[in-house]
Amino acid sequence: MRKSVLVRNLLVALVIILGVALAGTIVAGCQSSSKSTAEEATTPSPTAMAATTPRASTGSSDVADLYEQTRPSVVRITTISTSSGILGGSSEGLGSGVVIDKEGHILTNNHVVANARQIQVTLWDETTGSAELVGSDPTNDLAVIKADLPAEKLSPATLGDSDAIRIGESVIAIGNPFGLEGTVTEGIISGLDRTLGQTGQRPIRQLIQTDAAINPGNSGGPLVNFSGEVIGIDSALENPTGSGVFVGVGYAIPINAAKRFLPEMLAGETVVHPRLGIAGRTLTSDLAKTLNIGVDKGVYVVEVDSSSAAGRAGVKGAEQGTTQNSLAVPPGGDVIVKIDDQETPTFEKLADYIDTKQAGDTVTLHIVREGKEITVEVQLEEWQISSGQGSVFPEEKPAWAEPLVISSDRAPRSEDHA
Repeated sequence: MRKSVLVRNLLVALVIILGVALAGTIVAGCQSSSKSTAEEATTPSPTAMAATTPRASTGSSDVADLYEQTRPSVVRITTISTSSGILGGSSEGLGSGVVIDKEGHILTNNHVVANARQIQVTLWDETTGSAELVGSDPTNDLAVIKADLPAEKLSPATLGDSDAIRIGESVIAIGNPFGLEGTVTEGIISGLDRTLGQTGQRPIRQLIQTDAAINPGNSGGPLVNFSGEVIGIDSALENPTGSGVFVGVGYAIPINAAKRFLPEMLAGETVVHPRLGIAGRTLTSDLAKTLNIGVDKGVYVVEVDSSSAAGRAGVKGAEQGTTQNSLAVPPGGDVIVKIDDQETPTFEKLADYIDTKQAGDTVTLHIVREGKEITVEVQLEEWQISSGQGSVFPEEKPAWAEPLVISSDRAPRSEDHA
């Protein structure tokens, strides 16, 4: 009897132990499952993480620090110009500039100071001094002025390398839009190697496109990378609305273009650029097929200025007024396949090579004409600087210096000029 009770008690104890163990296992399994579900519910997807992660290089503290570092190098430029009209009088202009040395030299846009009879420069701490034009590069819309200011007050900017920048890099623009002194705007480099041309004038090439806001008064101010280096001089904006204000597409002259011609400007010279005297376009396989041209790479010459270097050398343009094809391009033009020993697969390659030369230099054009390759020697001439070139308002400036405003009805360019 006692033995039977003992056995029964042992069996009961065993059942209790097994039940507790099993219950623990079930509870533990529920907790684990619950925890896993919670983790899945709270862990964002990669897409959500990407959408909520800010750009590391553009935090507000970065922009604030960069602004404090760069702001002392940016100046306000005020000009007085004589108005040419029946009533005469004077007009005022306002733009921006960048200090480049302790001697008071300031880099700006040519259209900010062109035709000014008085120039005044104001530093970030309101120190003011008169200035005078030293040298200019009108067809690149650049100029250097020299201000009469104490050297200890001047904070030269660091000039970067615009050839090293990449699309998507963060940048800031500093200037005086609408007279609002020391304004900073932030954006990115939206594009590179843009070309803007004005009728009868040398196109400005290799421009930097940015979505950092550029408005009237920003002209001549710096476009700065996040290393604190000036990589461009703010100069132009697109104008699809016709109102002359920023719509998300602005342009800066690459700082390397300025650095290349700084020695000449600092020496008091007006920089001139070489001109061939043609209007042309990059030859494509479709265009070559349509015009029945025996090559499919090169620069197709649409038009030649008869009084230009190319015209005098005998370069042949297309037969104007005889367009009878789907591409609306007249036939009969020369195809430039090489200049000196450099191939010219695009118009940009041709124009860039010409820009490495000086007016008066002689180049050899390798041309395909009526299926045969010939060579033509051309002595490059100067691009002529028209009155008021680089200024939107050559006769009278507004209260602030307008960036070069690209016409609201500007059609996509088909021909380029060199």
